[in-house]
Amino acid sequence: MSISDLPIIPLSPASNSNRKSLTVIALVILADFLLFDRELGLNLFLMVNASAIGILVCARRSRSLWSTATLLLLCTLLSLPLLETPSWMGVSVSMLGLISVSLGGSGLLPRRWQRLPVIVLRFLLDLPLRPFRKTTYSRFRHSRRATPQAIWSYLRGWIMPLGFAAGFVALFANANPLIEKALRSVDFYYLLQFLDIWRIGFWLVIALGLFILLHPRLKRLPSRGHQAIIDRSRRPSEFFGHTALLRSLVLFNALFTIQTLLDLTYLWGGASLPDGMSHAEYAHRGAYPLMATALLAAVFVLAAMRRGGPGDHSRLIRALVHLWIAQNILLCVSSILRLDLYVESYSLTELRVAAGIWMGLVAVGLFLILLRILLHRSNEWLVALSMAALVATLYGTALADIPAFIARFNVAHSQEISGDGVPLDIEYLSTLGPSVLPALDAYLANLPTGWTEKAAVATNLRNAFVWSNPHNPDDWRSWTFRTVRLDHYLRDHPTLAR
Repeated sequence: MSISDLPIIPLSPASNSNRKSLTVIALVILADFLLFDRELGLNLFLMVNASAIGILVCARRSRSLWSTATLLLLCTLLSLPLLETPSWMGVSVSMLGLISVSLGGSGLLPRRWQRLPVIVLRFLLDLPLRPFRKTTYSRFRHSRRATPQAIWSYLRGWIMPLGFAAGFVALFANANPLIEKALRSVDFYYLLQFLDIWRIGFWLVIALGLFILLHPRLKRLPSRGHQAIIDRSRRPSEFFGHTALLRSLVLFNALFTIQTLLDLTYLWGGASLPDGMSHAEYAHRGAYPLMATALLAAVFVLAAMRRGGPGDHSRLIRALVHLWIAQNILLCVSSILRLDLYVESYSLTELRVAAGIWMGLVAVGLFLILLRILLHRSNEWLVALSMAALVATLYGTALADIPAFIARFNVAHSQEISGDGVPLDIEYLSTLGPSVLPALDAYLANLPTGWTEKAAVATNLRNAFVWSNPHNPDDWRSWTFRTVRLDHYLRDHPTLAR
């Protein structure tokens, strides 16, 4: 049973609309208090989960306590990387949690888990079309038009109450010194700061995002009858016929076999390359193009092994596809080895870490394609598992301190410490932020004598990070686990002892 399989309890449209308006106002006020003009940290985690609670409070359907707790727990788990440190990966995963809560609160979650990526994609594809849909403005069209006469009539009704109230306040202030003192203590400059154009723009952006989450819509798909007419009108593709597929797979397997044998000879076997070419150059020139090759191969396999196609009826084609996928997986492993050889020669960077993660994801995707063919699963199953692998990777990467890992690796494999490789690129470490401080201290503590210039540059960088980056912010809203760990480290290592 899915989360959306629940009895529907009708709600009053007017009361639900008022509830949504009050919720949006409350969340905008909370966002102003937590986020505006603040460094991101704990405040973003609290805002995401507060928005999830507000969405479920305004849900169209009355939900059981179990389903509500499940949705809130899902959102909390997906937003946990925000407590480590705010990053685009953590924000992406937490937004997925909010979208899931929005879909669950509106009864749009699918009954089958395989369809969840498609539903989320339809939600995202509908966002650019929302301003142009007639239903977006239906509430305004059916409401009374705001003519100048109606506006003046509305404002005129407030003139008398506000005028008399101001007179009473003036008389009370004259009669009561406590009221007069309270009025004099009002800081009008503090109130005027809320009229800042950037602050108002921030409110509007938050309100717009909440409106979208409170009123989720899905992009419409073609009707089944219309799709059936299109399918019947299609002619069998000659490009992906039995003969074309068989010839393509024989040719592709032969080409990939040559590439695989070369990698086995020069990368895995360690054979000497031609004069003027190093293993690092051989590795660097092949890492990224081979990933593009594997992706292109995956697209071809999905097109060739479509339901009802020649691949479903030919054992020879299926066997060649299995062999080709295995060669592509080996190609991904070879690309990872190429990247490792290149990193050994030119150190590690964030882009190279991302490339390694991407290569691993491509290999997992190819393996899932092979499973899809062997188990006779649908493309929805393949997409769902692929998206699950992507989300899990983003989640784990958002929790990891990648800059600290890069700094430790580069220090340990630098020429100064290990005796091999290249000298440590301290200028690049300066771009990674204060997370490199423990690795920088290890570098200074183990730096051999004779590297005085390197030691001076590293010491200056350490001092710059310590003095220019307050690791324990006074504002609790900017708290993160990473800053706390770094603050504890600096308390234990205020200066470097050599």
